[in-house]
Amino acid sequence: MEYEVVIGMEVHTEMLTESKMFCACPVVDSTQAAPNIAVCPVCSGMPGVLPVINQKAVEYAVRVGLALECEIAPVSIFARKNYFYPDLPKGYQISQFEEPLASNGRLKIKTSQGEKTIRILRAHLEEDAGKLTHMERDGETYSLVDLNRAGVALLEIVTEPDFRSVEEVVAYGRALRDIIRYVGVNSGDMSKGVMRFEANISVLEKGTDVINPRAEIKNLNSFRAMERAINYQIEQQIAKMERGETVEQETLGWDEARQVTYSQRSKEDAHDYRYFPEPDLPPLELDQAWIDEIAAALPELPQAKAERFQSQYGLSEVDANVLVGEQTIANFFETVLAAGPDLPPRLTANWMTGELFGWMNACGETIDCVKVTPQGLADLLVLLEKGEINAPTAKTVLNEMLKTGQSAEEIIEAKGLRQVSDTDAIADMVREVLDANPKELETYLGGKVSLSNWFFGQVMRAARGKANPQVLREELMRQLERQK
Repeated sequence: MEYEVVIGMEVHTEMLTESKMFCACPVVDSTQAAPNIAVCPVCSGMPGVLPVINQKAVEYAVRVGLALECEIAPVSIFARKNYFYPDLPKGYQISQFEEPLASNGRLKIKTSQGEKTIRILRAHLEEDAGKLTHMERDGETYSLVDLNRAGVALLEIVTEPDFRSVEEVVAYGRALRDIIRYVGVNSGDMSKGVMRFEANISVLEKGTDVINPRAEIKNLNSFRAMERAINYQIEQQIAKMERGETVEQETLGWDEARQVTYSQRSKEDAHDYRYFPEPDLPPLELDQAWIDEIAAALPELPQAKAERFQSQYGLSEVDANVLVGEQTIANFFETVLAAGPDLPPRLTANWMTGELFGWMNACGETIDCVKVTPQGLADLLVLLEKGEINAPTAKTVLNEMLKTGQSAEEIIEAKGLRQVSDTDAIADMVREVLDANPKELETYLGGKVSLSNWFFGQVMRAARGKANPQVLREELMRQLERQK
């Protein structure tokens, strides 16, 4: 039997506001801060308190909605989503349901099967829950509650069930994270839980329209975990179908250590939450002029920038996508080109994705922290293009620049690294190498022409790597021809 998979995604994105969604408590790093230091009567659910909407959170939500080509509602409604869990102190979550802030959007993704459009059903504002830490001591188990995260502004982005493979899901996750980082709403650091993916998975026999109940895998915080968890759950559902068992609608967690999903509870439907309008908040009304102002301030988005890099600079699709993955890296690249207007864009891209990225990966540095400025890299590449240094020397110089912060000129002058292009000087070095190696010369003349590369290396060594490779190659071949 052949099977098909149908997947819908929900993404919870914390927004980089200074205070929480409905109170003035500061937003702290829940992975670093001491427990329960950013809590007040509002976010801890004390009786009689009143929430107040965070305007910056609304602005951030509009940014994302516009970037995803959503319709922004002039009026949206907050609702109470009722469920009981220890990290939800009020016993309900303030969210949006029937009338969300943004809806009917789309995001194009690229996979090995080509381009595909994923429909965005809705993007709505809500507050985050707290965090539970499960403990075991002296044979007893218990849980600790940290409410630092309770009330932090969240944007939940829900797709239509448009995914038909795990590859599509991962491509969507990466594209969405890039957009959210570009518009300045979220850091994209999934390891800290600021972006959490949830997959709703159903399997059906190919050629039928009978879809199994969906299983939802909660809180996937890496692309690797997403891929493995979804694949595992697909295999589990298929195995149940082949055994003639019923696939149940349930909510699952992912055990990274054991690489398995596990049941948390039966999966709720919308009516189980008993949604009703939040009585303590008025309808959220947005002025169209404010929406237009936010739209005008949006940056060029990653996919559009990648396409422009290909058309404007002649970069490959791979190089363009690598450079636009981080907005700071894309800006660095274009600043280098502005500082060296005659530099070939492909040369600049190669040095960034090769030497510069290699250093950053080895040292754990970001583009903002490296000691080489865009102007500094442009100056180095200009010297390379002019033939004042060769490629191996340029790599040596760049490495020293990254270590010390010195300019290329300072390092070249101090270490005497300027390239030798003088034809007479190179001719003398070639002559000396040929005279010093008569046996190798005789072998070459006897037909082993590959020895020309050995002679090239010997002359370059004598020149301490500073000889102009093109001039050296031409002079070497000229003198070898004269020996015949």
